[in-house]
Amino acid sequence: MTQVQHVAPGERVGVLDELRLLAALAVMLFHFGFRGKTLGVTEMTLPAWISVLKYGYLGVQMFFVISGFVIAYSAEGRTPMQFAIARFARIYPMFVLCMTLTFLIVVIFGAPQINATVSQWAANLLVQPELLGQQVIDGSYWSISYEVVFYGWVFVLMTLGGFKRRLYPAIIVGWLLVSIIDRAFFANPLMRHLALTDESGFFCIGLVFYAVFREGYTLRNFVLLVLSVAVALHQSLEMAQWNRENYGVGYSDLVVSISCLAIVAIVALAIKRQRSLLPGGMMLALGGISYPLYLLHQHIGYVIFNKVGATASPEAVIAVTVLLLICISYLLWRFFDEPSRRLIRSVLTRLFDNGFYLSRPKKGTSGAE
Repeated sequence: MTQVQHVAPGERVGVLDELRLLAALAVMLFHFGFRGKTLGVTEMTLPAWISVLKYGYLGVQMFFVISGFVIAYSAEGRTPMQFAIARFARIYPMFVLCMTLTFLIVVIFGAPQINATVSQWAANLLVQPELLGQQVIDGSYWSISYEVVFYGWVFVLMTLGGFKRRLYPAIIVGWLLVSIIDRAFFANPLMRHLALTDESGFFCIGLVFYAVFREGYTLRNFVLLVLSVAVALHQSLEMAQWNRENYGVGYSDLVVSISCLAIVAIVALAIKRQRSLLPGGMMLALGGISYPLYLLHQHIGYVIFNKVGATASPEAVIAVTVLLLICISYLLWRFFDEPSRRLIRSVLTRLFDNGFYLSRPKKGTSGAE
């Protein structure tokens, strides 16, 4: 039996910050060393490392597991509107800034390989530009739309009084069952977007981890974890098949399965450990830069590669680009992220202060944002 964790409100599960950065770097190297060349938007590639880098997309699945845990953590002790304001302030200002920077750089320097339009930028302000018939400014943003849908369902359940730990079994089993039925018999695009039926297993793993974090590995939590991992493995193998067809390269089902199990084990160990070995300031910085780094890296990186060309070895160009984007991400986190979050939270809290959602007593909030 795992020892039940009692973490004071406002205290961070710090080691998750390092995992966020690790996941962002994995996705970045997948894009830089493999995907860009495969899609024909750049000639830059790392052929000697493709057999490893082609699996870097699984960093997104690590994000989803972490998100399931963090959202459950941050929702506890909050009213629905407090949760919504915290999520909006955390995600949207940085998204708009990084999306706009990407748009400007692509418009000025991206042609002919990469292009963007003002109407495309405007549609991306919705995070779901497909609703207006436009494409995302950067392909990485698909996972942000999944996160937003997940937040939306959590908000709905909180509003209905249904997002509570004692109800997690019903939520998780119901979500997994809907996902299995949809993927097995319908593969409906609308269900995929509304119920995240191709990634639900990973979010559910995070929800189970939060229950374990508070209650330990009870029989119920262990069964829920096994069910969630089983569905996540099936979904990851579906994704591997899509990658085979889309990129025209081979993927090992065994490697994908082992990698997903490793992700589950790593996040579980991180949550059990809770605190990082790194100093608090460095821990916060690592966690803080992961989000802008994820938002900025792909198309800006491709633009840099296309302008720099073969002036140096691919390894050197990619390494310098990664370092440059990390520095830019740090500056955005250091000077924009927290001020914008404070401002948005303050404005929205005052706006809704007299409403039902914010009038209920606040029991305490989480530092897991």
